[in-house]
Amino acid sequence: MKKMMIALLATWGIATGAMAAPVDINTADAKTLARELNGVGPDKAQAIVDYRTANGPFRSVNDLVKVKGVGKKTVEKNRNNLLISSAP
Repeated sequence: MKKMMIALLATWGIATGAMAAPVDINTADAKTLARELNGVGPDKAQAIVDYRTANGPFRSVNDLVKVKGVGKKTVEKNRNNLLISSAP
């Protein structure tokens, strides 16, 4: 029974994104962004990296909405897994 509960909790965590690792949007590469963020595939992840390269580091998680294809819903889905650091 205990093993079944652990498996169910792990499955729930993966399905809801609760198990995602925190991602620093000022340093993560496109592959990491696509893998760790809900609703962000390879194209959006590359757009985030391209925006950051062209415009400098993000000052706020909310700045992600400036990236074409990333909306408020995507930011809210991932808010608890997003980190901001200074540029590398």
